Amino acid sequence: MRKTGFLFNEACFWHSGGNYAFVQPVGDNVQPPAGSGLPENPETKRRLKNLVEMTGLMKDLNCPDGAPSSIEDLIRVHPKSYVDDFKAMSDAGGGELNDRAPFGPGGFDIARQSSGLVQAALQSVLRGELDNAYALSRPPGHHCLPDQPMGFCLLNNIAIAIEAARAAGLAERFAVIDWDVHHGNGTQAIFYDRDDVLTVSLHQENNFPIGQGLVSERGEGRGEGFNVNVPLLPGGGHDIWLAAFDRIVVPTVQAYKPDVIIVACGYDAAMFDPLSRMMCKAETFAAMTERTMELAADLCGGKLVLAHEGGYSEVYVPFCGHAVLETLSGSSVSAPDPFTARIDGQQANPRHKALQLEMIEEMAKVLVG
Repeated sequence: MRKTGFLFNEACFWHSGGNYAFVQPVGDNVQPPAGSGLPENPETKRRLKNLVEMTGLMKDLNCPDGAPSSIEDLIRVHPKSYVDDFKAMSDAGGGELNDRAPFGPGGFDIARQSSGLVQAALQSVLRGELDNAYALSRPPGHHCLPDQPMGFCLLNNIAIAIEAARAAGLAERFAVIDWDVHHGNGTQAIFYDRDDVLTVSLHQENNFPIGQGLVSERGEGRGEGFNVNVPLLPGGGHDIWLAAFDRIVVPTVQAYKPDVIIVACGYDAAMFDPLSRMMCKAETFAAMTERTMELAADLCGGKLVLAHEGGYSEVYVPFCGHAVLETLSGSSVSAPDPFTARIDGQQANPRHKALQLEMIEEMAKVLVG
């Protein structure tokens, strides 16, 4: 069994958003919700941790702590002016620096803790202390731009971890695979003109941010060709996501030959997620994890880190995450997916699948050759 890290911190479950009903601010005929506001709430992550404890999988994992990222760590990615504004608003009780990225009192320190988990996970793997690792980071990070938060993301956790690892001399070439259902626009923007970080985003076409994540967005300057977007039509499901992964993601990462692979691991492409129209299942995420582990074994001594991003079904995210952690660790402890039969019965029909496969092949000819 592999030495797999599972990093979490109670503070991350205490991050709070603003007065929202789903993704709309309360007011102008939008009534306050009876329960939680934003879809990004602690329960999906807390219930994943709870399931890992209840099944006994936690006993097969290593659970080191991760210190919060320092200010020095943050300003390698984010301008000091943004960091200062974020801290000042947090100290004043919270607020919102941009659309749909609210935070409450202490939000700045909680966000530093979230990025610190990813940072610690990456450095532990690169130093050989862990074979691979999973950071249960919250708030998420892949939408955060250098100078503004976006889409529930307040700091770009993966970018901060990459720059800290580079500063420590632990690696030089990084590959980021983003299988969150939304385009990883923040990570793309940060590394768009660089060739030392490959960014690959597999996402639902035109979901969020609208109008971004196009196949034509390939990077610029030294970074040209090192940004890859794979937008998929809604409703693709298990077979389509794996087909896109095999045809485009795998050969792209193989050609790049990174020192380490980092996954922006969102579960919002899964069935029952309120923010997507995809039909993936726990098995989908386990299969992508297995393929990524094989890539890491072939290319970079197995060095692999997953950072938790989106996924908003409180009931289903825990089963997806458990399947990923089972695969990472090689543990025999399982949590059978109770929704498999229902999801299998609602997968894309043959005509829809054929259309999606044709579109994947068209993208592959442009992106892979």
